Amino acid sequence: MVDIQLIRNNPNKIQDAAKAKGVAIDVQHILEIDTKYRELALSVQKLREERNKHTESLKGKKPTPEEIATGKGLKERLEKEEHAMNAVYQELQEWLLKIPNPAKDDVPVGKDESENVVIKTYKEPTKFSFTPKDHLELGETLDIIDIKRAAKVSGSRFAYLKNEGALLEFALVQFAMETLIKERFIPVIPPALIKQNITRGLGYWQAGGNEEYYLVNDFELESSGEKEKANPLYLIGTAEHSIVPMHMDEVLPKEELPTRYIGFSPAFRREAGSYGKDTKGIIRVHQFDKVEMVSFVEEGKDEEELLYLLSLEEKFFQMLEIPYQVIKMCTGDLGFPAAKKFDIEAWMPAQNKYREVTSVSTVTDFQARRLLIKYNDGNDKKYVTILNGTAFAIGRTIVAILENYQQEDGTVVVPEVLRKYVGKDRIGAKK
Repeated sequence: MVDIQLIRNNPNKIQDAAKAKGVAIDVQHILEIDTKYRELALSVQKLREERNKHTESLKGKKPTPEEIATGKGLKERLEKEEHAMNAVYQELQEWLLKIPNPAKDDVPVGKDESENVVIKTYKEPTKFSFTPKDHLELGETLDIIDIKRAAKVSGSRFAYLKNEGALLEFALVQFAMETLIKERFIPVIPPALIKQNITRGLGYWQAGGNEEYYLVNDFELESSGEKEKANPLYLIGTAEHSIVPMHMDEVLPKEELPTRYIGFSPAFRREAGSYGKDTKGIIRVHQFDKVEMVSFVEEGKDEEELLYLLSLEEKFFQMLEIPYQVIKMCTGDLGFPAAKKFDIEAWMPAQNKYREVTSVSTVTDFQARRLLIKYNDGNDKKYVTILNGTAFAIGRTIVAILENYQQEDGTVVVPEVLRKYVGKDRIGAKK
């Protein structure tokens, strides 16, 4: 949520920032509601003071009928004004939730992904002396990816990872965990279902987009021995969706910041609107696993943290020795809560292009204001700044490994850094 004081002081900037993200908002209308709320709040405050003064004047004596009538009148007026104030406050909150997080000043203005900026490349694209196969052909031949049986059981855009495919997943998870625990990240396996009010707090689906995520109806929780309806719940699209709200309604000690988590979870996407795109293989599926980083830092420390998380993402792909490029996202491709974002795109030889494999974002204090996550700073309580970044999106990383490490004989070399986890240096080699 954007600070109301920022909107009051810079209405045109907030209006333009929303427009740069492709979101239409009426800031003037919001300010009118805000003015009405403040007027009612002042009226309520005065009535409370008047009521308290009247109550104080009656102490130690029997009130006259006139004094009783005055007290009753003050109570009725106060209840009426409080009801009006609360109604306007709720209306104001609904409007504030519709405002996207403004992009930072150094984010390029652009309408969509076509205007993102390449800021770095690592290694030259992999070249072969033969025509490279795509990951699905490799995966099926090596019996490590099974799309056909997954379609029989679950439908399209699902897959089984088998044999060394499963081992590659666990290798990537262990590699990421070992690396980041040394960096003092806290490992966590979070819930895969979140309540609807949490989705509002995260802000990802405020301007639409929730059609990308799965709603679970008729889900029940046990609470105090009784069944409590917890409708609706959403399946998470990434571990961050349930790690960020871990500290909802909490005040964190400043000395414990930055607090960093490394989470492993399934991720679920409906992939609405992607009909006909990436229908083969495991590039774009309904269920995949991710290793995700989340940081809670002090106010003003997010630029430093953003570059730190990006450096970790780069470190992973450098250690895998997979060519990639770093992309700085433009305003139109940032998303609702992000203020600044970088993607890493790995080289996919069979497609002869780079494809997104990780992203890292700062959402400033946008989610913290919605979820009431603060930290102690002396006598003050300030909102934390929250960042998130992908360590590994498992499926796409496996795609990049298979396609970049394939050999002419159809085998796939296991990246050196993963061999101790996989237990072999090549997939498909004759025993």
